[in-house]
Amino acid sequence: MSPFSVDPARGAKLDILIVEDNESDVALTLHALKKKRFDDVVVVNDGEEAIHYVEGTGKYADRRIPRIVLLDLKIPKVDGFGVLRVIRSNPEFHAVPVIVLSSSGEEQDVLQGYDLGANSYVVKPINFDAYINTIMQTVMYWLLTNRGI
Repeated sequence: MSPFSVDPARGAKLDILIVEDNESDVALTLHALKKKRFDDVVVVNDGEEAIHYVEGTGKYADRRIPRIVLLDLKIPKVDGFGVLRVIRSNPEFHAVPVIVLSSSGEEQDVLQGYDLGANSYVVKPINFDAYINTIMQTVMYWLLTNRGI
């Protein structure tokens, strides 16, 4: 059960869509989310699968719109920038915050992420505790503190 109620007029929304191919990062992220009782999560492991989710095609024909997307940039098939382009071109996702979680802190990547419509760009910490804390703070801000539409 999530720590917030869902507005029935808007329908049930998925808490979080995670687009990440690194199994360790997925496990750490899920661990952090469970600590705060965010358990309505879908994980997709590559850019092509993420695009199917966003477009609602294939096995994702009955998918729900997430409240936020956590997006890695370095994913197989279609990189995170390509996925971000598709997300921002889909009217159903126009108000969904996209948080880029990347190991790259390169200025070019940060600028491109924001240019393509990312709401936030977070460099993944290497340290276990820092990673967990960063995920929890980021998700808590976007789901509980930030006032979305």
